[in-house]
Amino acid sequence: MIVAFSVTPLGVGEEVGEYVADAVRVVRASGLPNRTDAMFTSIEGEWDEVMDVVRRAVAAVEERAPRVSLVLKADIRPGVTDGLTSKMETVERHLTHPGEGRQPEE
Repeated sequence: MIVAFSVTPLGVGEEVGEYVADAVRVVRASGLPNRTDAMFTSIEGEWDEVMDVVRRAVAAVEERAPRVSLVLKADIRPGVTDGLTSKMETVERHLTHPGEGRQPEE
């Protein structure tokens, strides 16, 4: 499964990067495949291990913020591994070779 999530501290002002970094540290220390961009952190693994990392990332922010917002989106696809990489490789392939592999319209 892949989970994309965003942890946002509330009640701490506009500068939240330091708090978000606390959450990202937890994710990176987990050893699970992950990526962080400007909006979300994505992490891949089995349900229990991924949700545990999300819970701990929220707890890391919660330690210093009076309130925490969590947005989470999950792609639950049993048996699929390396989805973080393979999904992007598919998109890149279509960007490089548009129309390749497309079914003809009837």
